[in-house]
Amino acid sequence: MATITLKGNKINTIGELPKVGEVAKDFTLVALDLSTKTLADFSGRNLILNIFPSIDTGTCAASVRNFNQKAASLNNTTVLCISRDLPFAQNRFCGAEGIDNVVMLSDFNTGQFGKDYGLEIENGPLAGLNSRCIVIIDTEGKIIYTEQVSETVDEPNYDAALASL
Repeated sequence: MATITLKGNKINTIGELPKVGEVAKDFTLVALDLSTKTLADFSGRNLILNIFPSIDTGTCAASVRNFNQKAASLNNTTVLCISRDLPFAQNRFCGAEGIDNVVMLSDFNTGQFGKDYGLEIENGPLAGLNSRCIVIIDTEGKIIYTEQVSETVDEPNYDAALASL
């Protein structure tokens, strides 16, 4: 379990992020069109998993905007923005913000992604949501970078994440 904070108050995740060098676990997530996407759907590409509690918070929205800008210039790389929000909320946000360089995916129906990747928040007011993390997977399906953001209201280290590619 990882200990993180929400506005200075300690909360925990159910586990630890996968380790650098491990093969990424498969996942099944829901896309904006309600289709399902798995890790295999992105085979042969570098993946930046931008994981956050909810698109309807300022920091989460900022991370999606930031990665949307940066994704346009990345070669053979796809940014997956993952939360437990309903695809309808994700779609509303992307339409209002002009977000079109990232893939929005939802873990709403089972929460299995958050459990498998050890990043589901265990207690506190955000219990059951995904914690703010970055996981980068290379073209071979191996994890090459992870960041568990220690304070939930803080943004991830974009530069360090992108430098790992």
